[in-house]
Amino acid sequence: MPDHEPPHLAFDTNAPDAIAAIGAWQVQALARADVLPAIELCFEQLADPSGIRWDLTGISALDHIGAQVLWNGWGSVRPSDLHLAPAHDQIFARLEAADASAVPEIEPGSRFTMALLRYQTGMLLDHFRSAIGLIGQLVLDIGRFARRPLEGPWKELSANIYHAGFQALGITALVGFLIGVVLSYLSAQQLHTFGGDIYLVNILGMSIIRELGPLLAAILVAGRSGSSMTAQLGVMRVTEELDAMLVMGMPHGFRLIMPKVLALAIAMPLLVIWTDAMALIGGMSAALLELNLSPSYFLQELPDAVPLANYWIGLGKGVVFGSLIALVACHFGLRIKANTESLGQGTTTSVVTAITVVILADAVFAIVFAGVGF
Repeated sequence: MPDHEPPHLAFDTNAPDAIAAIGAWQVQALARADVLPAIELCFEQLADPSGIRWDLTGISALDHIGAQVLWNGWGSVRPSDLHLAPAHDQIFARLEAADASAVPEIEPGSRFTMALLRYQTGMLLDHFRSAIGLIGQLVLDIGRFARRPLEGPWKELSANIYHAGFQALGITALVGFLIGVVLSYLSAQQLHTFGGDIYLVNILGMSIIRELGPLLAAILVAGRSGSSMTAQLGVMRVTEELDAMLVMGMPHGFRLIMPKVLALAIAMPLLVIWTDAMALIGGMSAALLELNLSPSYFLQELPDAVPLANYWIGLGKGVVFGSLIALVACHFGLRIKANTESLGQGTTTSVVTAITVVILADAVFAIVFAGVGF
């Protein structure tokens, strides 16, 4: 069969319900003026294209465009009686998988249909299964790292601590200081009205060390470092570096996921301490200007106003928040497809989800440790 034969459909005279596709079904051949209209005319004459016998073994060359022409002619349904070369089966398998993952059509004017509900439920379950698999693989990788620490990704771990922790000191210090100033200033106005100036230390200490410090640091890290992790994995997907790692026998979990999770689990408590300190400094500055409370009095009363348990709760929040942010970032980073649109959408979704998960985890901490540290 010559490769230059134009693509066309041939009806079998001996079998009326059988059609053969012949020729080179490639974009160069299909671009000819008389080829594609003739093929579309043949499809229009068929009552049920997917219910007859199709023989594609006569196709000498097939690319994605040629397969798409056939797929559209079949009504996006693989015929039940289809004969084709094994090499061409992969192309139609990708088209079938792409149609299966497409968003279902929703009738105009319908806000909430069963099709949309099934689709969203399926997507949620898919995310849940992927997250469970990611956590399970992380546990196995940490166990492997603990058994053979000398073979661990120490360079990747230190690099992630530097990028996610050290480089975030500036923004967390600035925002923490400003939040401390604002909170101290507003609280001081209300306390001065009732003559409770000395209780400013209690309000600032409890709110910053127990709640605002860990939560503020986590939100900043989720927006800064979480988006960076997702984008990094997404770019590696676009440039096919992830596939290359698998070919080289380098697992994603041990070399990419585990270092990021451990790095944020280590860096976040340190960032929480740093953010707490800067917020308290900002609060002391505003208290000195507004209520004339000296920094020495502030530091002297702080240990009595804030029990040590609140400090440990804040550090525990830092470990949990950091691990959750890294897991969410890696989860969405690995799900990015090899195109720029998916990269931007995945990064945005990762940041929003990470912040939401952090706030939910903070609510769980508030409920579980409601009677601790008071």
